[in-house]
Amino acid sequence: MIDLGRLRALHAVAQYGSVNRAAEVLGYTPSAVSQQLAKLERETRTTLIERQGRGIVLTDAAQQLASTAARILALVEDAELTLDEQRGQVIGTLSIAAFPTAARGLLPAALVRLLHDHDRLDIQVRETDPFEAVAAVNRGEIDVAVVHDWHNTPLALPEGLSRAKLGTDPADVLVPASHRLAGKEFVRAEDLVGERWICQPAGSICHEWLIRTMRRAGVEPEVAYSIAEYQTQLAMLARGIGIGLLPRLGRGAVPAGVVVVPLQPAPTRRLYAVWRTTTSRRPAISVTLETLKAAWPDRDTA
Repeated sequence: MIDLGRLRALHAVAQYGSVNRAAEVLGYTPSAVSQQLAKLERETRTTLIERQGRGIVLTDAAQQLASTAARILALVEDAELTLDEQRGQVIGTLSIAAFPTAARGLLPAALVRLLHDHDRLDIQVRETDPFEAVAAVNRGEIDVAVVHDWHNTPLALPEGLSRAKLGTDPADVLVPASHRLAGKEFVRAEDLVGERWICQPAGSICHEWLIRTMRRAGVEPEVAYSIAEYQTQLAMLARGIGIGLLPRLGRGAVPAGVVVVPLQPAPTRRLYAVWRTTTSRRPAISVTLETLKAAWPDRDTA
């Protein structure tokens, strides 16, 4: 009889390409994953891994077994979902991912409600960018992700994922109080020509939005300061450095020396909850979705 835990370890190594990454996802140490693979080799009397430099590669036999393991694990998950559905109880482990300002501005209110109403639910939270959050949900690492996109930078979902809209979050241009635009009632993209931007790193949705928006106005923006955290952006703005575009959710109070100037047309990002469609039957998923929607009016917004 092949041990299910060892099949899970093999499947993770095949999926993520390394023992270290598989261990991180499974919550094990790399040594524990290696031991599982070694035991699986003895159980199956088959060579499954080969050394290559400092890493390992899976043999053809291991790849075939990993493919079978994927189907077995999917059946096990389906059986677990069926039992959860029949019990109708909100129990078990539930993992939630959210991008930083949602983790700060929306998630605390939702978590308080979930923990108060469902004390048998073990909630785990990961802060991550929407692109990675969607990938994690698709891989089965995360149960529910709170993600966002912009009207001109839509977030594509792989087949098999579902989404529910939570709300829209406006964004504003923020400038130092000494800036030439600080006294404006509002600005347009063409007013921002030649400015040195503070923005999220390349590859993030906010960075893509800024590039597309400014290019549409015939302007190539200069991202001089690549800063992931909004609070750091605010600190730089307060010192007279650059300009930024910051959403209101989770932004917090604007420090002295920083002025908010609306941008026209007004940019908004759309927030969604994303989950695997097959898990919709699980009571913990449906309750979490309802709680996120109910928490939206109480969000921390500027």
